Amino acid sequence: MKSTDYQRPAVEASTAQIPEHGRLSDFSQLIKTRLTFLVLVTTGVGFYVGARGPVDLVRLFNVLLGAALAAAGASALNQWWERDLDALMSRTRMRPVPAGRMRAGSALILGCFMALIGVVYLALTTNFLATILTALTVVIYIFAYTPLKRVTTTNTLVGAIPGALPPLIGWAAARDSLNFGAWTLFAIVFVWQIPHFFAIAWLCRRDYERAGFRMLSSDDETGVRSASQAVLFCMLLLLIAGTPAFIGMTNSIYLLAEIILGGLFTAVAMRFHRAGNTGNARLLFFSSIIYLPLLFAVLMLTKL
Repeated sequence: MKSTDYQRPAVEASTAQIPEHGRLSDFSQLIKTRLTFLVLVTTGVGFYVGARGPVDLVRLFNVLLGAALAAAGASALNQWWERDLDALMSRTRMRPVPAGRMRAGSALILGCFMALIGVVYLALTTNFLATILTALTVVIYIFAYTPLKRVTTTNTLVGAIPGALPPLIGWAAARDSLNFGAWTLFAIVFVWQIPHFFAIAWLCRRDYERAGFRMLSSDDETGVRSASQAVLFCMLLLLIAGTPAFIGMTNSIYLLAEIILGGLFTAVAMRFHRAGNTGNARLLFFSSIIYLPLLFAVLMLTKL
């Protein structure tokens, strides 16, 4: 008997017994609402910064809807794929599929449906480039990042690729082309994800070990290995995030704000490096959540 073959009589007997608010909560967990919201934000930023002249609100709505559907579908497919592993981790075992509140087949059907509809919707309402980038995001997330988590620690870098593609999707929808400015946004989000994830990976290292995930945080009791990488990427981010000011995307106010934000983010990572404890790791995690929206807000406000 597999570790996940436990009895689920009450929840699988009849989904009709689940309260409506419980179903909504389960659906929210299935599509990883916070992750999907991040996709919406970064896609919207890419569209706004990439737009020439007034923003086409109809096209913006179309790309946001399509990208959100595709992201939600990818999240559902990821949970379907990892349902047995999620059941081994305390942070994920109460998700609807491993907890038995939703059948695996239902998650698979919902995931395929949303991902497909999202891609098709973008094909009908935006352009070929935005559609291809969205399809590529789903494919890399499901068929590269997800299986690599149990194979190599480089899965973090691979997973950062689909995480950084939404700004390109937004930019492509606005311009039907990509330039250096678009790839600068990609680089910012790509590099930002590394310290963000290393904070999570160290905090949840026991869970990841139980599931057999290959993470840099494994056996890193002091946090030095994880923190050193976080500091390195925060310093790299400090340099890369200043690029928009040097290529004519923003005015000089952006550069000043970016230096302050990047400096503070790096300082928090260095604090985690000096003392690898739960409090400092959690502070790095929350700092990463604050950093990106603030940086992008300044970027949008100072756009030339």
